[in-house]
Amino acid sequence: MTSTIKVDNIQKVSDGSSIIKKCGSTTTVGSGSGQTIVIDGATVTLGRCGGAVNLASGATQTGFGRTGTVDWCSTIYTNSPGTVTAVSGKGFFLNTTSGTITINLPSSPSVGDIVSIKDYANTFDSNSVTVGRNGSKIAGDCNDGLLTTEGQSVTLIYADSTKGWLNIQTDKTVAGSDFITATGGTITTSGDYKIHTFNASGCFAVTQGLSAPNNKVSYVVVAGGGGTAVNQAGGGGAGGFREGKCSSDPYSDSPLDSGTAITVTSQTYPITVGAGGPGPQPTPAGGTSGSPSVFATITSAGGGGGGGSGSNTAKAGGSGGGGGEQQPGASGNTPPVSPPQGQNGGPSGSSSAAGGGGAGATGGSSGASGGGSGGQGVTSSITGSPVTRAGGGGGGSGGPSPGGNGGPGGGGAGGANAPASGSPTTAGIAGTANTGGGAGGGGVPTTCGGGASGGSGVVILRYKFQ
Repeated sequence: MTSTIKVDNIQKVSDGSSIIKKCGSTTTVGSGSGQTIVIDGATVTLGRCGGAVNLASGATQTGFGRTGTVDWCSTIYTNSPGTVTAVSGKGFFLNTTSGTITINLPSSPSVGDIVSIKDYANTFDSNSVTVGRNGSKIAGDCNDGLLTTEGQSVTLIYADSTKGWLNIQTDKTVAGSDFITATGGTITTSGDYKIHTFNASGCFAVTQGLSAPNNKVSYVVVAGGGGTAVNQAGGGGAGGFREGKCSSDPYSDSPLDSGTAITVTSQTYPITVGAGGPGPQPTPAGGTSGSPSVFATITSAGGGGGGGSGSNTAKAGGSGGGGGEQQPGASGNTPPVSPPQGQNGGPSGSSSAAGGGGAGATGGSSGASGGGSGGQGVTSSITGSPVTRAGGGGGGSGGPSPGGNGGPGGGGAGGANAPASGSPTTAGIAGTANTGGGAGGGGVPTTCGGGASGGSGVVILRYKFQ
């Protein structure tokens, strides 16, 4: 049998004050200023004005919501593995001393979700933190956030679907980046611009920042220079030189600037850096052309191989190869683009070979005084300082005379045929690596007046990052 005690009020013996009082739909524990629990219909009030409600040691609570603060994780996160998944209600110490970190915000957040981030080692300025939005907006933008300030700390609270995550800290702000963020190649900076230099083939990976007008990439794409042969051989043509500068970019461009930059999207762009044409060739045949360089829709043609002796003609290319003994030079700007990516190789006279074409000038013709000079390249300051690239190779010597000078911009000098009594015959000089310079043509005799290899190309990309 169940026992039942029925009362409305329980009072203290000492003074008759209420311990528990029932009045209509309200039940009160304590009396006067000492009331600690009031149950009134569906409302339960704990504590009193000026008092405190404490949670016992070891006890837990649910359903009370957060107070606007986080519980900081005891783990210090580094760039190994480099990606952190954030949890609402937690704070994360991020140490970017040895590399960048990406922290992804919670997916499908609810209003009031909260995440805090702190620069543990004051290195966000050297190795940044990407805040992955994970499908939600950050400060109203559909872009990932980027933390790049030394000592930065942020607390993000999810407000709603319109603004998404908002930073409530007063020291620094975080918002979706309006600038390109990318990886690949060797990265340097010049003012507010980042430069990616590819001396070998690779990938340019754009990860964020696609808002016009800051989605434009300026470029210089130079192909491999032409190689050369032996025995009064023409200089190699320079690799094709193509440039496009964003109209708002302040660097000094070359005369070959098309005036049109490349618009990029969030994707990976394969980069091809063309090799120089190999040399020297073992026979008096013409030299081998260089290989093309490619970025997005831009392809620069390899420089034409220099002409050999006899009927072995020079080859067309970005810039044309110089003519071998008594041969015409080859055409540049092949295939044709506007502005032209290079110039023609020079024609040869009776005893020496002509210079290969450069991006900025036709290769020099040869004569009794020696090989023709390589055509000069062009100068661009896309890396932040002026550099000349894509010079043609000098023509090889026939009579007792010097070979032609290499064109400014990495062109190699032509081989000399004992220009002074007792002097040795010299081979052509290779084009300079990563300039697209054409090789110098070989002199005579074939046993020691060999040709050379063209210089490899380069791809340089530049964009505003802040």
